[in-house]
Formats: sequence, structure tokens, C-alpha cells
Amino acid sequence: MPEDAFTEHRPLLFTIAYEMLGSATDAEDVLQESYLRWSQVDPATVEHPRPYLVRLVTRQGLNHLRAVRARREEYVGTWLPEPIRTAPEVSDDATLAESVSMAMLLVLETLNPTERAVFVLHEVFGYAHGEIAAAIGKTEVAVRQTAHRARRHVLARRRRFEPDSGATREIIQRFLRAAATGDIQALMDLLAPEVVSISDGGGKVAAARHPITGRADVTRFALGVARTGAASVPVEHATYNGMPAARFLIGGELDWLLAFEIHEGRITALYGIRNPDKLRSADTVLRLDRKGP
Repeated sequence: MPEDAFTEHRPLLFTIAYEMLGSATDAEDVLQESYLRWSQVDPATVEHPRPYLVRLVTRQGLNHLRAVRARREEYVGTWLPEPIRTAPEVSDDATLAESVSMAMLLVLETLNPTERAVFVLHEVFGYAHGEIAAAIGKTEVAVRQTAHRARRHVLARRRRFEPDSGATREIIQRFLRAAATGDIQALMDLLAPEVVSISDGGGKVAAARHPITGRADVTRFALGVARTGAASVPVEHATYNGMPAARFLIGGELDWLLAFEIHEGRITALYGIRNPDKLRSADTVLRLDRKGP
């Protein structure tokens, strides 16, 4: 049955769509559109469902990405990818963990849609240039050139981070305790000199409109947030996008999320997501798959 093949490969298809779009909501829309098209195909005409479905999702993802780019340019404040709650074992696959990290998804936002699709399919999922050419309707030569350009662009901007672990959670706990108690020196010691804090409220809730950079300014911002009462709300540790994160709960509901980028024992970036639209599905652990069954 067509739905059996689609269900079997769904984690892989979702992962491709999410990395192309940086939004779980948009990725689900792409999968729904792709399934409707797949359901109209005679299974007897498809010898290998997996590559067929990957091509289908890639094309729908490209169409969707081109449509949402203009909307993101009009976004109020700084746009961050929609966070997805991931299982801790995602960190076992270093390529997958890096590819869904906030930092990488922000780098992918700087590529044009075709470059992004080519980079994701080739560098993350290991598809050959010829396979990608068939998926996006380009020549293999054009895909090779695009892949080279995209890879050079990404390598120049990629950031290193440590996946969620007991060590990173201990650093987060120390950071939260220092912010709650107003311990400036402890905060300064935990933050890297070039640390950046990015907040996403989408114009719907209070959030910093622009990135905050540097250890001193990020420390002042963290202390200011703590003074608003954030230090007194319950906090849960979790894994989002393969990264360690803190969930701030009000009335038992997720109010905002803070993901941490940690490298060599220091916090190099903080990603605060407060836009309620991006937190609607943030409680559910999503299964990601880079290789397929």
C-alpha cells in the first residue's frame, strides 16, 4: 500500500524537509502535500519508493521554501528556526546533530533555496550529485557547482558545539544559578568572550529585537531577564535540535525555551525562543533519521 511506504520512510522525509525549511510546522505541511501526491501514484509504477519519495519531498520543500522566504524577511525581530525536541541519541550521529543545530540552520538560511537543498541532500544525507539533479530538475554539472559553492559558504560560517550531555547540563545549571543569584563573576566565567544571545519573540511577546554580543552585554541581559521573574519559574532540562536546553514553565506549560551552544566548556551562544507559535509542538520528541530504514 502507498501509505505503508510513506510511513516507513516518514522520519527520513521529515528530517529532509525540516533541514530545508527550519520549521517543523512547514515540514509537516510539505509532508502532507507530498503524501497527497504519493497517494495518487500507482505503486506498481514505482520500483524504488524511497528515492521517489525523497525527490517528491525535495521538490515540495523547494516550492515551500521559496514561498516562505519573503515572509521571513518581514518577520518582527530576529527569526530563529522552530525548535524541535530531539531524543538524546541524536547526539550519537555527529553529522545529524550538527545539521539540525540552531547555528547550522541559521547558516542554511543564508543560502538560496537551490543551494540549501543541494547542500542538505549531499552533505547531510549523502546523495550523489546525479540523484540530486534528478530531484531538483538541474543538470549534474550545475548541481556540482552549486554543491561546491554552498559547501564553501557553510564551512566559512559553521560553529562548533558540544551536544547535550551531563557536562553541558552542569554548565547550564551553573549559568541559571548565577543569573538567579546575580553572580556577575560566575556568569562572566561561564561565557565565551565572543558569546551571542539571540531571542525570537516574533513581535508577539517581549524579546530582544537584535542579537546581543559580547560577554559583558550578555551578562547584563541575563541578569535583566532574571530580575523579571524568570529565575523563580520551574525549569526543566531537555534536548532540542541536538543541543542542551532549558524549558521555562509557567502554570505547568512551556513559556519559553533557551538552547545553549557550548564549546570547550564555555557558552558561545544562547538561543531564546519565546514566540508561542514556535512552541506549540515543542513538548513532543520528534524522531529524526538521516539514513532511512
